[in-house]
Amino acid sequence: MFGKRQHKIAIDHELYERLEKAAQVAGYSSVEEFVVHLLEGAASPAGADESEEQVRQRLKGLGYLE
Repeated sequence: MFGKRQHKIAIDHELYERLEKAAQVAGYSSVEEFVVHLLEGAASPAGADESEEQVRQRLKGLGYLE
């Protein structure tokens, strides 16, 4: 990302706290890293380059699976 223009967005405090917890559970070093990963996934075709295990881990990190 060096040299590229970075944009900032406003996120509701309550949502940020939820993202913070999900990022910790999923093992991300920051909320920003977690959100970038989620957005990159949303910008590509659904599951195009994700294995079933990666999908499970992501859903677990988001709290959908135990």
